[in-house]
Amino acid sequence: MIERTWWVGVAPVALLLAQAAEAQEMPQDTAAAVTQSDDTPTGGTGSDIVVMGFGKSRQVQTVSAIDMERLTPGTSPLKAVAKLPGVNFQSSDAFGAYEWSTRISLRGFNQNQLGFTLDGVPLGDMSYGNVNGLHVSRAIISENLATTTVAQGAGALGTASTSNLGGTLQFTSRKPSETADLVALGTYGSDQTYRAFVRAESGDMGGGLKGYLSYGFLTTDKWKGQGVQRQHQANAKLVKDFGERGSITGFVDFSDRRENDYQDLSLDIIRRRGLNNDNITGNYPLALEIGRVYANQQTRAGSATAALPYPSSGLSFPNGIATVDDVYYDAGGLRRDWLGGLTFDARLTSVLSITSTIYYHHNKGQGSWITPYLATPAGAPNSDGSPITNPAPLSFRTTEYGIDRAGNLTRLLVETGANRFELGGWYESNTFTQARRFYGMTAGSTPNRETLAFQSNPFATQYNGKYDTETLQYHVADTLDLGPLTLNGGWKGMRIRNRANLLTGALVAGKIQARDWFLPQVGALYRLGGGVEAFASYTENMRAFVSAATAGPFATTQDGFDAIRSTLKPETSKTVEGGVRVHSGGLQLSAVGYYVDFANRLLTFSNGAGIIGNPPTLNNAGNVESYGAEASASYRIVRPLTLFASYSYNKSTYQDDVRDAKGVLLSPTKGKTVVDTPEHMVKGEIVYDDGGVFARAGGDYMTKRYFTYLNDQSVGARLLVDASIGYRLRGLGGVLEGLAIEGSVTNLTDKRYIATIGSNGYVASGDNQTLLAGAPRQWFVTLRRGF
Repeated sequence: MIERTWWVGVAPVALLLAQAAEAQEMPQDTAAAVTQSDDTPTGGTGSDIVVMGFGKSRQVQTVSAIDMERLTPGTSPLKAVAKLPGVNFQSSDAFGAYEWSTRISLRGFNQNQLGFTLDGVPLGDMSYGNVNGLHVSRAIISENLATTTVAQGAGALGTASTSNLGGTLQFTSRKPSETADLVALGTYGSDQTYRAFVRAESGDMGGGLKGYLSYGFLTTDKWKGQGVQRQHQANAKLVKDFGERGSITGFVDFSDRRENDYQDLSLDIIRRRGLNNDNITGNYPLALEIGRVYANQQTRAGSATAALPYPSSGLSFPNGIATVDDVYYDAGGLRRDWLGGLTFDARLTSVLSITSTIYYHHNKGQGSWITPYLATPAGAPNSDGSPITNPAPLSFRTTEYGIDRAGNLTRLLVETGANRFELGGWYESNTFTQARRFYGMTAGSTPNRETLAFQSNPFATQYNGKYDTETLQYHVADTLDLGPLTLNGGWKGMRIRNRANLLTGALVAGKIQARDWFLPQVGALYRLGGGVEAFASYTENMRAFVSAATAGPFATTQDGFDAIRSTLKPETSKTVEGGVRVHSGGLQLSAVGYYVDFANRLLTFSNGAGIIGNPPTLNNAGNVESYGAEASASYRIVRPLTLFASYSYNKSTYQDDVRDAKGVLLSPTKGKTVVDTPEHMVKGEIVYDDGGVFARAGGDYMTKRYFTYLNDQSVGARLLVDASIGYRLRGLGGVLEGLAIEGSVTNLTDKRYIATIGSNGYVASGDNQTLLAGAPRQWFVTLRRGF
């Protein structure tokens, strides 16, 4: 199926492109319209900090590459959009790139309820252990991004996503330069951070052929504990430009990311051991001692008179350690990705154009955790296959991932006068494999296995499953421009088939699907004159089920799945929003109000500590009601100085209690606030750039967030401040022209706070080891050329 999918639409599009090359030349405005996304804001300038979606009937805002350049090199584009209203972004590292901790939500919708694309190619829901895509920090090097566009309420109809209930983030890569150039930078900073980036631009090689090849490298020590985060990336793009008749674009992206994890925390652990509590990597004897004590406790719990397997260790943990979950030895995440594709863009006539993209993504991943919950048995194989004679009271637990997905996106566009009609489709075939395995550890002075290496020779496989997902989506959209009034409307339909195939272990096998062939979207924009416009929109969306052993309807027992698969409904949302925008000189203003009816909300209840690996419980929580308001303003006081500020208010509450299939009350959630949803957020930024000196200071404030469904546990409000300053050297000439030096500081006030919540999921009530501490103040110095 993948092989057939790979070539869907290619031959006819290539033929049409060749025919278009023979056709007459078309007006320039037609070519520009074809390449412009429905979520591409207009009305701003290249030096604006944020372009606020002028000309759109929905809340849409964009940050550009020039804004990314003001952040510490290597920073995730998600952190760049954190300043926008309605955006809740969290990460426990300075770059916002540590995937286990990275979370983004919009208006109360969490990350796996949003849509993400790169140049139109779907990135799935970008969750950790992703089953249908990859994180943007792996899909592209941040210096190669041109824009990041956020639709806080609902994305465009043609967005290739089956999870965009509450908005989309669309990332657009930069085009190759018309002139040959070499762009490079180097960064050094806190915790032995080294970051390097280089991009070689070919320039126009003749006949409109141009491209670039780039490489990025990051290594940094963890800011607490012991371990590193390291990534190698390469991006290549080649474009054959036929002028007004179209283009062919090919791209290949590679990423190899390996990162040691930080210890997940609970409020109890923080009270006893502080925010700096972390894994005890580097102290293997202590990890062995904790494992022996835990094994003794488990033995004695089974029988008060049972002989202890490790008599010398007794039943008491070492001083300062109260539970087996206070500290683990080590954990890590490994991800290796290849993403490639071809885009054919053909202007067939003066009114008709077609754009088609084929893509393929291959992923190999591993989540590592040294666990005391299962001891290594004697004779278990070592990494070289030889039997272990000195087994440890620990084992090396992995969750192993594999993705092979391919798809095609095709869009036809007809423009006749005031009317713009679009018809499009998306097909994807995805095979995802997931396994839980255990590998043997020895009881020596140092561990026999490396956390950041792919493992071999397991002694046990808890489960091994294969999951096939087939996605079919189409959309019809029409826009009518009636002078000051613009009307748009249309609908999309989708069918997603999920199949679970058991290979090993007690996993679910079976099929389920989500289908809705009519999800409408309508909007209106009215230009009042003087740079003022009013807009309103209504959108319906559906989120498909995911196919995995650790998430979605397959993450339960066979009996549990059989009981729910005929009645389980996919999550849906209905969003109404309206607002006004003002653009006058250097001033941009935007204000919007919204209401969301979120139906069939599926709550995932965690069971035990994350390291145990118990499957979560999936429950339908009924409806969620969300309403709120957002305001943002950007003001260029004088050409070098710009101010930006945003405010968000959101009230998201569960409308029903959680009950089982028999109607028995499981959790009285009705009226409770949705987890990880701050009610108020205020962001602000000051930017100065006179061509020589450039500087930025930004603040980000949010109120408390709950991490239990019953709202009995929360983390407090916090204010974070980042700042940077730099200077561009002028008149140097040659390869030194464009040289700049920059210094930046993250968490300027050295705030001690809890960043991510929900790292190990959520429970109904009570404390939970699902928190991650935010990074302290860190500094970085960058030397760059060609930006």
